Amino acid sequence: MSLQKVFRIGIALRRRFRQSEATFILLAVVVGAVGGGLAVLLGAAAHRLQRWLYHLPGTMRLSAAPHLDTTSLLALPMGGAVLGLLILALDRWRKRTPVDVVEANALHGGIVPFRDTLSVTGQTFVSNGFGASVGLEAAYAQIGGGIASVLGKWLSLRRADMRVLVGAGTGAAIGAAFGAPLTGAFYAFEIVIGAYTPAAIAPVAAAAIAGVATARSMGAVPYLITVDSTGISRNLDYLAFIGIGIACALTGIVLMRAVSLLEQGVRWTKLPPAARPFVGGLLLMPIAHISPQALSAGHGALHLALAGDAPLKILCIIFALKMLASCISLGFGFRGGLFFASLFLGVMVGRIYGDVTELLLPGQHLWAQDAALVGMAALAVSVVGGPMTMSFLVLEATRDFQLTGIVLTASLVASALVRELFGYSFSTWRLHLRGEVIKSARDIGWVRQLTAGRMMRKAPVAVPADITIAEFRRRNPLGSTSRVILIDDDEHYAGMVPTTRAYADGVDLEDPVDTLTRRPDETVTPERNIAEVMQAFDRLGVDDLAVVDGDGGVLGLLTESHVRKRYADELEKAQRELFGES
Repeated sequence: MSLQKVFRIGIALRRRFRQSEATFILLAVVVGAVGGGLAVLLGAAAHRLQRWLYHLPGTMRLSAAPHLDTTSLLALPMGGAVLGLLILALDRWRKRTPVDVVEANALHGGIVPFRDTLSVTGQTFVSNGFGASVGLEAAYAQIGGGIASVLGKWLSLRRADMRVLVGAGTGAAIGAAFGAPLTGAFYAFEIVIGAYTPAAIAPVAAAAIAGVATARSMGAVPYLITVDSTGISRNLDYLAFIGIGIACALTGIVLMRAVSLLEQGVRWTKLPPAARPFVGGLLLMPIAHISPQALSAGHGALHLALAGDAPLKILCIIFALKMLASCISLGFGFRGGLFFASLFLGVMVGRIYGDVTELLLPGQHLWAQDAALVGMAALAVSVVGGPMTMSFLVLEATRDFQLTGIVLTASLVASALVRELFGYSFSTWRLHLRGEVIKSARDIGWVRQLTAGRMMRKAPVAVPADITIAEFRRRNPLGSTSRVILIDDDEHYAGMVPTTRAYADGVDLEDPVDTLTRRPDETVTPERNIAEVMQAFDRLGVDDLAVVDGDGGVLGLLTESHVRKRYADELEKAQRELFGES
């Protein structure tokens, strides 16, 4: 087959995927199957590495180990050293922070550079595989969304389709890890795409089902085991479980704040970034010696917590150690997410809440397992977001619709409280600390791309600032233009004059025209996005703004009417894409 024929086939495929919804769904199925398979392989490889490093018997998870000897715990600083070397290598390869799927969908139209996918996945694998208190969910999401982005970019998909495909790949990988297609699908909707859209329902659902089916065909054991709910029968139970949502919201805020404060403290020590994971591994050793449940994501410990009946004192100790271990791991540079850690911590909050309620209100017993499941979902919502995602996670684990209703209520309470008091999920909070302003994966990238430099009218009418009003009238007859830009001897911006002001009664024709000018600081630079330009119009109360470079040279002119019309047009276009009408 000739190269030209291959090229033609590629063009035909691209056109087909752009124009046919059914074909796009088939593409999502392929992406879901690949993402689900890669998630299974990644999880199996990390578990095998932990078994070898910590001498775990059979299928035992690291966090379920009853005790770990000191020699095995040396794997923690050793993993930190390996991660440090990887960081040094990656710093030579790229000079910026890797783009994750949430940032890609919010700011870059779903474009995830493949090297960023390899970087995030590799660092997360090393961190989790050597036992740090982080989950692999960040790697699952990155590898599923990253593969989808590469394929979508090769097929030249539209921006909206690219974002949906990245969400589908991410949801498929998460669904495959948990053995829960609904959880994966709603993870894509709420966390990665940022909305429930008619155009995304079919491809995302198909991808999630394909991912879970692939995982099952490979014999993968899902993260969550099926558990039985004990049932909720009293109205007081509903109020009590809402209290768990409030407790989880406050816990989630404390956890996210603690991680960021510790990161700031570590940066303040001037410790080289490549050395931080090694130091973090050393600090994790005594914590792991006291309680191995604090290590890794916490899969084994979560199952033990759901099935066990530990006393309140032990629950509090494990909870505190897991919080501390997660903060140290992320604060000292280990890579990973808090998804599964928040599930485990939520189980502990639910169990502690139930025991404390029994102590304070004897006879008002809360079923321990139900309280644990409600706490699991509510704390995950507080940290990760996605109340529907976590509610479906509980539904697929218990098959109990009544409990799921309570979980959804508590999750919504936790979500509302976190938004009110904090305003971010963990992923968007970390982006906020880097200077970004996104609060979800909702597409605002078009706002960033629509800059003053792209919207301005180039080569506006300009005259020297030292000419007389009479000369100004000669050069710019009334009706020829509504405003004229003034420039100084160095051709820098010196102000703007409305043409009608030069023709007003009573002006002295021999006066310099710059006596009629507005303030010369009413300008914008070409990199300002459309939102910032509109804010400038509102703040200054003017109808026109000059666009100038860093030295004050005039590049173009913006009018408020044109900017607001452009914003309305782009917003309408985004809405059409959101509902699949483009």
